[in-house]
Amino acid sequence: MQEGLFDRTPVAHKPLAARMRPATLAEYVGQEHLVAPGRPLERAVSQGQLHSMILWGPPGVGKTTFAQLLAETASIHFETLSAVLSGVKDIRAAVQAAKDRRDYQGQDTLLFVDEVHRFNKSQQDAFLPHIEEGTIFFVGATTENPSFELNSALLSRTRVYVLKDLTENDIMALLERALTVPQGLGGQVLVEQAQRLTIARAADGDARRALNILEVAADLAQPQDQGPPLITDETLTQVLQSSLRRFDKGGDVFYDQISALHKAVRGSDPDGSLYWMCRMLDGGCDPVYVARRLVRIASEDIGNADPRALEMAMSGWDVQERLGSPEGELALAQVVTYLALAPKSNAVYNAFNQCMAAIREGSDEGVPVHLRNAPTSLLKDMGHGNEYRYAHDEPEAFAAGEVYLPEALAGTRWYDPAPRGLEIRLGEKRQYLDRLNRESSRQRYPQQPRNDNNS
Repeated sequence: MQEGLFDRTPVAHKPLAARMRPATLAEYVGQEHLVAPGRPLERAVSQGQLHSMILWGPPGVGKTTFAQLLAETASIHFETLSAVLSGVKDIRAAVQAAKDRRDYQGQDTLLFVDEVHRFNKSQQDAFLPHIEEGTIFFVGATTENPSFELNSALLSRTRVYVLKDLTENDIMALLERALTVPQGLGGQVLVEQAQRLTIARAADGDARRALNILEVAADLAQPQDQGPPLITDETLTQVLQSSLRRFDKGGDVFYDQISALHKAVRGSDPDGSLYWMCRMLDGGCDPVYVARRLVRIASEDIGNADPRALEMAMSGWDVQERLGSPEGELALAQVVTYLALAPKSNAVYNAFNQCMAAIREGSDEGVPVHLRNAPTSLLKDMGHGNEYRYAHDEPEAFAAGEVYLPEALAGTRWYDPAPRGLEIRLGEKRQYLDRLNRESSRQRYPQQPRNDNNS
């Protein structure tokens, strides 16, 4: 089996996370839905039916480690490529080495490709014939959704397994082992249960992060008169202040948290909204990006049910730009809780989308003559602006019976105010104006009510 990344480094100098890599599947922590007895991957390994696969999951959940254990358990050669550093030339070289190994040594190869989503289409296609021929067992690791980032041809030749964030119990078990086994810290430092729990929660499901926090904290542990040094609350605070939670900007974690924030506001849950916003900020997300998202939410999910929501969102953005953190973030907290409790309406959002769709799918309707501009005598002679009714000269400043859509679209309705918040009053106003139009003796042309709102 090929030497691992740290195999030539003296054990004492290896990072704790590297020293704690499990040597057997029995030592592997987490992913019970895949590796517990009788589960898919456990069966494949125990029955010697290894196959090509994609391991999809967030950082630090054991994708690389699991691939190494598969190769170890199956007694085949482990070869690794990084999609960040490798190209088609490297792929061909790895495949040729796998062919030679099979032909001359009788040994199969597991080719592990880290960050496989970073390979372009031609690079991904380079693996296809060799997977089909059985030259390699292909294992790709990705933090991104494979259905978006990987070719359908590659997906059709592999099985996708989803690896989940480690639970607090998983992390606690990992910390316990790291503190006691000889290749770990071997009892050289003391950590109370409460501090272990703090580390587990700060790790945010990431085993590597948990072990890195523990290692740094161990280096800063307070000496005692008797016994090993102790990791205190003060030590952990010092370590955690310089170590942000996971926030994979541009990746699935990034978009999942944005989605959770948006849905919590839409669902009128101020606590859930505040939590996800704080998770994003705590993870290193740009507060200005959060402010922009809140503006979008104010228009998409609240709209005219409470126009103050958009004003609040814009004000919060302005405060963030002017004052920065932490004052700006407090303003964003005020905004997100207000948006969560504001009356909800997507009437404007639906109307905008449906009107845009109608324009893209329909013919280009000309501007009715009575609505056209007439800046020259020629255009006036052509009738531009004739019969236009100046609304301010009409009763209630409303030209009843007038039409402002092209004749082919007369009567179309995209915007229907929701029966919530201020839109209740807007809906009542619209009904009143509709009645005036119906009763008017000055209708421009007969209108058949049409409702193109399919929501």
